[in-house]
Amino acid sequence: MIEDFIAAAEEAANLAAQTVRPYFRARLDVDQKSDASPVTIADRSAELAMREWLITRFPDHAVSGEEFGTLHPAGNPTPRYRWVLDPIDGTRAFVTGRPQFGTLIALLDGETPILGVIDQPILNERWIGVAGQPTRFVGAYGAAGTRACPGLGQAELSVTSPEIFGADLPRWRNLSGQVKRTSYGGDCYAYGLLALGQIDIIAEATMQYWDWAALVPIIQGAGGSITDWNGAPLHPNGDGRVLALGDASLLAAAMAALAE
Repeated sequence: MIEDFIAAAEEAANLAAQTVRPYFRARLDVDQKSDASPVTIADRSAELAMREWLITRFPDHAVSGEEFGTLHPAGNPTPRYRWVLDPIDGTRAFVTGRPQFGTLIALLDGETPILGVIDQPILNERWIGVAGQPTRFVGAYGAAGTRACPGLGQAELSVTSPEIFGADLPRWRNLSGQVKRTSYGGDCYAYGLLALGQIDIIAEATMQYWDWAALVPIIQGAGGSITDWNGAPLHPNGDGRVLALGDASLLAAAMAALAE
């Protein structure tokens, strides 16, 4: 069964890629949603393409997406399986012509992510994570697998933008002040790099479940850990704080640095 799910997720990623590529570095109108995040016709069209495919393939599954909410199968408001889609995670990068974005596809069994895909359609890179299996990377450069990191002082830290933290900014700055180096930008692509052993820590906030669901099996299958800032498993009703580590032995030190 899981092989059918993987094949369906990859086909959904292919459909999204075919939809998104013609819009990359094109002159697009950019709308602003109620949370001030940008959205384009590329986001909406890619999500619709994936939704149509997954609903047709698995009519007894629910499908949730960032742009169009959740559709439940007829007569079943609580199905076992739910697909979670983010058609362009990193729309700011997309609309400014930078390939540091990706399509996220997750499959949840109850509230547990069991399958995740990060697809970067411009660089032709794809990460596929399945619960209990090693993460698979398809791309010209790199191989799936996190790296060992002996301490915070040797760690590469990444964050999409400090603007996401609000009142948590001092806590994040405490962590940033203890690492070797901090880099900015990347959205889901940075998590893919962590799964390749290029980044050691990512600490972010205000993340919705469609932002992180696909990342969980990918990071875990590459040998890392992904939790909230207190080390607890991520949950759709959580506080939006995410801590991803290439070397899980850094968890206690990272949590201490992020403590209030």
